[in-house]
Amino acid sequence: MDILKQLAEELHLEPRRVESVVALLDDGNTIPFIARYRKEQTGAMDDQVLRSLSERLDYLRRLQEQKEKIRASLEEQEVLNEELSESLDRAVTLAELEDLYRPYRPKRRTRASQAKERGLQPLADTLYAQPASGPAPEVLAAAYRNPEKGVESEEAALQGARDILAERIADDPAGRARLRAFLAASGELTSQAANEDPGVYAPYGDYREMLKKIPGHRVLAVNRGEREKKLRVGVVCDEGRALSLLTVAHVKAPSPYAPLVREACEDAWSRLLFPALEREARSALTDRASEAAIRVFSQNLRQLLMQPPVRGKVTLGLDPGYRNGCKCAVVDATGRVLDTGVIYPAPPFEKIEQAKRQVAQWIRRHGVQVLAIGNGTASRETEKFAAEVIRELGNGLSYLVVSEAGASVYSASPLAAKEFPDYDVNLRSAVSIARRLQDPLAELVKIDPKAIGVGQYQHDMPQNRLAEALDGVVESCVNGVGVDLNTASAPLLSRVAGVSATVAQNIVAYREEHGPFSSRSELKKVPKLGPRAFEQCAGFLRVPESGDYLDRTAVHPESYPAARELLALCGLGKGPASGSLTPEQGERLIRTVEDTGWAALAGRLGIGEPTLRDMVDELLRPGRDPREELLPPLLRTDVMGIEDLTPGMELEGTVRNVVDFGAFVDIGVHQDGLVHLSRLSSRFIRHPSEVLKVGDRVKVWVLAVDRERKRISLTMVPEKGGAAT
Repeated sequence: MDILKQLAEELHLEPRRVESVVALLDDGNTIPFIARYRKEQTGAMDDQVLRSLSERLDYLRRLQEQKEKIRASLEEQEVLNEELSESLDRAVTLAELEDLYRPYRPKRRTRASQAKERGLQPLADTLYAQPASGPAPEVLAAAYRNPEKGVESEEAALQGARDILAERIADDPAGRARLRAFLAASGELTSQAANEDPGVYAPYGDYREMLKKIPGHRVLAVNRGEREKKLRVGVVCDEGRALSLLTVAHVKAPSPYAPLVREACEDAWSRLLFPALEREARSALTDRASEAAIRVFSQNLRQLLMQPPVRGKVTLGLDPGYRNGCKCAVVDATGRVLDTGVIYPAPPFEKIEQAKRQVAQWIRRHGVQVLAIGNGTASRETEKFAAEVIRELGNGLSYLVVSEAGASVYSASPLAAKEFPDYDVNLRSAVSIARRLQDPLAELVKIDPKAIGVGQYQHDMPQNRLAEALDGVVESCVNGVGVDLNTASAPLLSRVAGVSATVAQNIVAYREEHGPFSSRSELKKVPKLGPRAFEQCAGFLRVPESGDYLDRTAVHPESYPAARELLALCGLGKGPASGSLTPEQGERLIRTVEDTGWAALAGRLGIGEPTLRDMVDELLRPGRDPREELLPPLLRTDVMGIEDLTPGMELEGTVRNVVDFGAFVDIGVHQDGLVHLSRLSSRFIRHPSEVLKVGDRVKVWVLAVDRERKRISLTMVPEKGGAAT
């Protein structure tokens, strides 16, 4: 199998680009580095394409390795013929390989193997050949009676032969493939309530749906109900049609032995084939549903991590609570903690006036500009309190409700204990909430992505695969944004391409011992950060304090000579000593490039045109943060409650989570509202991600409010007159 050719065909990529990417991966390069600094070799593939290629490459290599193992086993058994060898070559999935190897795989003792031990294989072969004439089956079987081997009668001999035939029929690769396709095309998943109270699984208490049509979230829901012993789940199909597929392939009529072969087909289906194919079908459903859920989770996580930071604002983080009070932390614009405390604006104490005085004191003392409120317990009461404080004090204050998913995980972590050894877990959570508003990416990287809570059924899918996908998203986001070498935490640094957790700790330790880094090249002095690690990470690390203009940009050190030559050609020396190019200098740079021509200038500088274009962008806008090009978070100055909502009300909200069946939108009350898939657009869409992503600002209308169950139904499809449908 030509893996490179297959990758190119499957992914619709140029073969030479695929060859280059594979060579780069095999040489130990990271995907962010390849995506950003090897565009000439890759044809400017983005990191998501590169990850897909890498994952498929791993699969195909595992497939090839398994082929060789199977081939060696078949050669050892002296059963490898030209036809079987060609079938192995043609196999494109591990399932196909398994089907081909099944008849030759060493098996535990089965009914068929025991029958073979009793000497019944020749009888089975004769029956399967199904000659047009011959002695009656019982007469034929009489010759195989052997009480010493456990064959007490003709019927026992025939039964043993049927067992051999059933296994032979079940192991037939072509037959299994046909039946697998049949089940996938026409089978149904069914579920029944396992007891009188299925609870939340009541919708699945008497349920069936085509395997090929069932959406992933329903598969995962049914699976969970089965694990919790609330549902009995299975697969059904037209057994008559399934058996006809078998008999057409194996029964040759007329023959006195055809009825026995037909019986063997029936046994093969009910005892061997269907149970295995049912497991396969359900496993395939689960895998498909899991991959879809992981894909949605990954998309949501990317959007959450890439939310624009609220920079330059002193922030008061509020971690709401009832009996233990609302934990508070004031952090400055850089995330440094200035003050902490506890207030009690919610039941059972409701020390509202005292809380107002304390908050007002913090605001005046530290110049607080924005309040970040966690969305957990007592959030509703705390939000109302914050709105009252803002109305009374004014001064341009605003607030935002921040998802605190995973904040408790961080607060109790060794990292948090190391960062804030003198704070209890609740105060650490308040700090985390404040920092999440200031820089979501820098704070959220400290938390296991699975704990962030922007997916569905994340505990029901393969955890290794989920972790791998989410880690890839975090890595992509961190490197896409870039990292300040002198302020980044160890967890953030560990997500930079080429930087291990140990090296990240060493960078922080070096910084604490020697002071801020003055250049990128100083990184080479960090213990265990060798030349290869430097190559991979340097371009993603910024040094704003460096005297070298290029250290503040995403220009890679390997391209510094070309960048300096370009600056010299433009009469800009080595670039500005601080800040960025002036508008006049920027115009001069662009004019020089355009007058010379991109291709010609790239050739003169000894670099590729994609590298030149990236270089010019960076020189014009050093340290550009792609997040700042997005809409900032929707800061609020007042508050509403669910009791204030009425059908038809028009609101602006922020998308908090996207799932298979719709999207949850924050509309400024404690409970997010659900926009069902059918209400997201006036046109047909298959999945909410086609029209929405986490962090989007949307206009919605209230459809219905269930105050008792705290459920809000929303729509994004207005009536022609403007009100909701």
